[in-house]
Amino acid sequence: MNGPTAQHVLVINAGSSSLKYQVVDATSGAALATGLIERIGEPNGLVSHAVGDAEHEREVAVPDHGAAMAAMSEAFAELGPDLAEANLVAVGHRVVQGGPDLTESVLITPEVETAIEDVSDLAPLHNPPNLAGIRAARETFADLPQVAVFDTAFHRTLPARAATYALDQEVATKHRIRRYGAHGTSHQYVARAAAHELGIAPEQANLIVLHLGNGASATAVANGRSVDTSMGLTPLEGLVMGTRTGDIDPAVVFHLARTAGMDIDEIDTIMNRRSGMLGLAGSNDMRDVVSAVEAGDERASLALEVYCYRLRKYIGAYTAVLGRVDAVVFTAGIGENSAPVRAGALAGLEGMGIRLDPAANEERGTVRISTPDSPVAVLVVPTNEEWEIARETVGVITA
Repeated sequence: MNGPTAQHVLVINAGSSSLKYQVVDATSGAALATGLIERIGEPNGLVSHAVGDAEHEREVAVPDHGAAMAAMSEAFAELGPDLAEANLVAVGHRVVQGGPDLTESVLITPEVETAIEDVSDLAPLHNPPNLAGIRAARETFADLPQVAVFDTAFHRTLPARAATYALDQEVATKHRIRRYGAHGTSHQYVARAAAHELGIAPEQANLIVLHLGNGASATAVANGRSVDTSMGLTPLEGLVMGTRTGDIDPAVVFHLARTAGMDIDEIDTIMNRRSGMLGLAGSNDMRDVVSAVEAGDERASLALEVYCYRLRKYIGAYTAVLGRVDAVVFTAGIGENSAPVRAGALAGLEGMGIRLDPAANEERGTVRISTPDSPVAVLVVPTNEEWEIARETVGVITA
């Protein structure tokens, strides 16, 4: 895998209690190794490291992100591949929120670290651990350039009419309140891959991309650029998700505070962690929900209907935004694997030129699931955020 054109990047996605990593060739997308360190901050952390078909697990102490980085380095040293022989060109970091100023992937400097920290109030659950991973990696791999790739960057092209909330603008400006979106690296990768499948240039493609995982978002892509997206100031807005409400009347917050005596933290927990499919069906695993529906569970049936109905509303809205739609594209865990969700989301949209092929919808991998005569194509395209981060990273260091 170390051919003359290989440009290997160590991609790091640091969460509050986990650290995902992958060594990926930015040219081909081939992964030399992948890994996950879980339970950071707990007495017994868990390291999972995979090279090819060989997977290894072991428990180690990982009190903080520095220890997690050391555990990752030790896994590479003992299980391979040898990072010294992998010819790493850089380390690429996923950062959730770039705020209004960090709108492109950027070489990390102390000033960039400060800027990432400065917008942590916009992503308090994500940016602090992202930054902890950056600081640990800069110590461990001090001789390599480090690049921050922002989930919000792909949505920097949103027009003001889509990014602006009808909120008192003095308040909005002071507190940096606007639509930022999320899942940008996934939407960017999938939009490019979908255009390739359609046989058109990315800058010519009009797409509705549906990233459906535990977190879920929809993006309207016009001529290869994000022009609207369902997540807003935070990842709470938009589609129904695993544990998040998605779109909801903001006055529900006032109602719960006044009538139930709940404080802001309690309401935050309910809307972000106890709602969505978990709140509706009792499980945030779509496989469990679909199984319950098939067993006749009425609660699960309503939950699935709500989930798919919200998707249909966004498909319709983004069709109006785009005017011309080349394809609707499903991606991420649910989007790639749940035929019932795809069928439910597209039901009744024949009048909009969307015709589902039921047999094709049961297939896996990159596949066209619309009928040959469907005016609007429907595609399933597996996402690859790590490859996108690696490509962005190489683009920065070679610019």
